[in-house]
Amino acid sequence: MAYFSRSTFDFLRDLAENNDRDWFAANRGRYEAHVKEPAQRFILAIGEDLDRISSHLRADPRPVGGSLFRIHRDVRFSRDKRPYKTHTGIQLRHSAGKDAHAPGVYLHIEPRSCFVGMGAWRPAGAALKRIRSALVERPDEWMAATRNPEFTESLELSGDSLIRGPRGFDRDHPLAEDLKRKDFIAIRSVPQSFFTSKDLVEETLTLADRGRPLMAFLCEALEVPF
Repeated sequence: MAYFSRSTFDFLRDLAENNDRDWFAANRGRYEAHVKEPAQRFILAIGEDLDRISSHLRADPRPVGGSLFRIHRDVRFSRDKRPYKTHTGIQLRHSAGKDAHAPGVYLHIEPRSCFVGMGAWRPAGAALKRIRSALVERPDEWMAATRNPEFTESLELSGDSLIRGPRGFDRDHPLAEDLKRKDFIAIRSVPQSFFTSKDLVEETLTLADRGRPLMAFLCEALEVPF
């Protein structure tokens, strides 16, 4: 049985064109039926097999505070006052993490911009320094995790980087470009059909398995179990 459907993407397209509270209130039933409920079913289903990747990843189906990100945007400090996200996101987060910056597996569902990602997105100060220090201390492990054929055939390192090398690190280091990273994530762009397939759980686990060495490296750097 498929989790998401063409109706999921139809709703998100319509939301992008009608991003206001009145429209959303009138179409809340569509959101519940085609986005929120399928996401919760998927989270429950993949949670049964997440131990194949790590016993420390969590699939939490709660509607608030769980693996499914809120559809509402935080507009308090943004010039963009549109109230809703035009995508839905799911993070299977490490049990030691409390927010989106924790290591985990992420699914991004958006018309014409779908992907699966894993790793640590925008880790804060101390965590970022630990990861960069691990690259310097164990460069061979980092290369083995991110340059092996299983990884490179399925995933690509992505995210934002500094223009110059970070302070306190050798700017001529062999891994200088990796040390510039603000995000230590790998992604795989996928078609919409990836998310409407009945094999979504298995395909997600397959990609996550390809990224296990990256996740293991990051967790060791952050001194959390994997």
